[in-house]
Parts: sequence; structure tokens; C-alpha cells
Amino acid sequence: MALDIVLRARFVCDRSMHVTINPEGIDRLARLLVNMPLSQWNYEHHFYDGSERTVSYLLMLDALNFCFFPEPRWQVIIGGEQVQGYFGLALVLKQAFMIREPPTDDFSYLMCVKEEEVRTLLQGEHPIGKIPLLKERVTILRELGDRMVSLYQGNAANLIEDAGGSAIRLTKILVEGFPSFCDEAWYAGEKIAFYKRAQILVSDLYASFCGKSFGALREMEKLTAFADYKVPQILRNEGVLNYSEALARIVDSKGWIRAGSAYEVEIRAGMIVAVELLRAVLLRLGRALLSIEIDWLLWDMAQGREMAPHHRTLTTFY
Repeated sequence: MALDIVLRARFVCDRSMHVTINPEGIDRLARLLVNMPLSQWNYEHHFYDGSERTVSYLLMLDALNFCFFPEPRWQVIIGGEQVQGYFGLALVLKQAFMIREPPTDDFSYLMCVKEEEVRTLLQGEHPIGKIPLLKERVTILRELGDRMVSLYQGNAANLIEDAGGSAIRLTKILVEGFPSFCDEAWYAGEKIAFYKRAQILVSDLYASFCGKSFGALREMEKLTAFADYKVPQILRNEGVLNYSEALARIVDSKGWIRAGSAYEVEIRAGMIVAVELLRAVLLRLGRALLSIEIDWLLWDMAQGREMAPHHRTLTTFY
């Protein structure tokens, strides 16, 4: 069973007009990454109790794991800590799961969740900025609740059991059973699959459970990097991805790029192929890493670094 993500990404790269990969940049970056330690799962900002409730938490987290960047940036304050972006989302959901109010681990509740309830949930103790794509987040939570109840009796453990321990099967289950995870686009008459949030959910299970229990998944080596906006940003900064003059002008001026456009598909495909090339060079240098682990290293490298802007696309896929 294959996802064909890399194959389809190479199809795009072979025809790309606006994004190219610099082999010299691949070699330079690989030498920077070869001794860089992998971060451990962040239990401080994520809920974890070792049970199927953790699976429910991760399902909800990665259902909502998209679009954190429009200014003014959405931030939360919980327990005196001010957090923004992905970790802000992780922390507000952790709080909800710990106090069980609202009953966010009850998928029947999510089926009918109201917009104001979602707004309150995501605001934390003191809201800062505007929650991006709120209506879309409400719709996705309702879909998650509906599909989990109708397909898996509202039990996250049943979803994992259905995958039979296969990371690839679990990814396909998410993509085929939950429309909001079906991250696909069209390019040159071909369907291009990215499946960013589906794959990151699988990797989060693997990382948080340390490859055991609900995270005991084989075929992790077949997953790709997660095609988002942060990793392409660091790859461009490190001279791995080159943008055409037209694309660079839009990105650097913080202009909007339409979801599914050639610009966006070429950026995301270029990122996936670049990570596969990095993986091959790192292996030659003596370090065997999964593609998802290289993604983790690059994401960590990008945090807090001054760089040219990332591309801006309003989408629920990343």
C-alpha cells in the first residue's frame, strides 16, 4: 500500500516553473543537520495520559493544526504563559482535556459544537489577536465528531485498531474517511497528494507514545515531510529552494498565494523532494533518518530565526 506522495511531488518538480532545488544547498544543509540532535516530544504543551484519550486529543489537535500566521497573530495566555501558533493550540486543548470542560474527548459533543463554544475553547484565559479561519475550524470539528461516531462508535482506539499497526493504512483511513484530511491538488492535469495533517497525526502518535501502544506503527519510513509553509521557508533561507523572480516578489511582499495554484503546489512539492534528497545525503554521511525526523529538525531550526517571509496561503490543509 503506497501513498505516491514523493512520486507525485517529483512529477511537479520535473515541470516546475517557479521553484527549483539547488543540489549544492542540499549538501551544505545536510552537513549542518548531520549532528543536530532530535528533539523529544513536548509533553509540557501537549496532553498525554497514555490512554485512548491521548489519541482523541491528537485527533482534535491535528484536525485544527493549520493557519496560525495572519497578523495580529492569535495567542493564548494559560497559567501565566503566553503562547502563540501551534503550541498555543496544543496548550488550550491540553487544558480542556485536563479539566474535561467542555467534554472535548466526547465526539458526540463535537458533532454539534457551536461556533461560540469553539471560540471560547481556543481563546484560553486571555485572548490575544483573532483566531484565523474560525468558521472552518468549527466545520472540521463537527466533521471529526460525526465521522468518529458513525465510523468508530466515538472511540479513538477503534480507529487505531482499524489501521492494523500500519502508518500508511492509518494515513489512508484518515484521508478517505475524513474529508478535511484529504489534502490534494491538481497540477498539469495530474492529482497531487500531500496529506500533511494526516501524516503529521500519524507521526504525533508515533512520537508521543514513543513507538509503543497506540504509537506502535510500522512503515514510518514511508511517510514524507509535512508540506507546510515553515519548512519551505527554512529551505529557501538555507539555499535549498530557489524561487522565480515573480514568486519571490509575492512571497517577500507577504502577498497571498491561492490554494491549489501552481505557485503553491510547486513550493510544497519542492519541499517534499528536497527532504528526500537530504535524507539520501544524510545516509551517505552516516546518519539514517526518517523523512519526518528531518522535517522535525528543519522545523526546530526555523524557530526564532530571522528569515525572508514564508509564503501565505489561506488553507485548512496546513
